[in-house]
Amino acid sequence: MASQFFSPKAPGERGWIWGVGPVELLPSASDEMLGGEKWGIGPTGVALKQEGPWTVGLLANHIWSVAGDDDRADINATFLQPFVSYITKTKTTFAVQTESTYDWENEAWSVPVIAQVSQMFKTGPQILQFAAGAKYWAESPDNGQDGWGFRAQLTFLFPK
Repeated sequence: MASQFFSPKAPGERGWIWGVGPVELLPSASDEMLGGEKWGIGPTGVALKQEGPWTVGLLANHIWSVAGDDDRADINATFLQPFVSYITKTKTTFAVQTESTYDWENEAWSVPVIAQVSQMFKTGPQILQFAAGAKYWAESPDNGQDGWGFRAQLTFLFPK
């Protein structure tokens, strides 16, 4: 999936940062069980506000399939990602979010709730961020994931 956001250079008068644009779904899964084998497109948008150490916002998109394997189900899905985070003076971030999807074809929600802690640090001149968190599936379709999960990630940062 790829998203592009068109946004004003500066936040709005009340401090909101926002962007809108297209989202594209590419059939790039390495195994047919991991993807829908469909091309898709739709609108996406993000709105967030940063106030002191707090960031709150929402990322959303909707994708409709437009081409791909005719033997595979069509895609008609809404994605909602509300988020809130708090960053400390030592650059430790505490965040809570969902990465919820509603599948309009099957009338089913997938709602993982994620709590995560991340830390920025440097190795030589390279800035990195390590994050770890727990995920709980509050809602999922009958054949979907459930229960608890864990996530860890390492991000390389390249500021101007």
